[in-house]
Amino acid sequence: WRYGRAMGTGLTRVERFLTHLDGLSGGVEPSFWPVESTKPGIKGLTAIGYKDTPEPGLFLGVTYGLSLAEHKDWRYGKPELCVCVRSDSPTWLLAMATLAEQLRGECPFRYGDTLNFGEPISEESQLDGFVVFAPSVLDKDEAKVDVGDALPIHIVGTYPTYFRERTFIQQNGLEAFWGLRWDPYDVKRP
Repeated sequence: WRYGRAMGTGLTRVERFLTHLDGLSGGVEPSFWPVESTKPGIKGLTAIGYKDTPEPGLFLGVTYGLSLAEHKDWRYGKPELCVCVRSDSPTWLLAMATLAEQLRGECPFRYGDTLNFGEPISEESQLDGFVVFAPSVLDKDEAKVDVGDALPIHIVGTYPTYFRERTFIQQNGLEAFWGLRWDPYDVKRP
């Protein structure tokens, strides 16, 4: 992915975010899924999906709307989430977006935070949650988005996990988990 700063003046917050994503995706046409708000006074969230991005066989999804909430820990930026999996199914993105909407304002979405979906996310596998970490498909500059607010958006990665893996992370830390041999894109992994 290459980031070209096409940010013009007069763009709305969401237009700046989408312009940034357009620059990263190389013009791949996204699909959009609205997620209704369960939070009074905050607009709904949108799941934005890119098939075969950043390479054939991968599905990349990004949220927009998590950063509309407030959280006491968000001092240097506000998060939006991304997921990248070897799958054609938008289910992974929709599950992540649902959790983002339900937990916004409550969860800070820090590296190492674990998110329990409560049931298998897709018929493809028994993975039933996520762990938050740096996005594997974006470098640090690409993950930071100036949307014209006092705080930028930081796109953070989410990775599908099993309950046992999230328990391992909680007991041993994210670094110990990340050091294990596993493919973060493989939703059919054992």
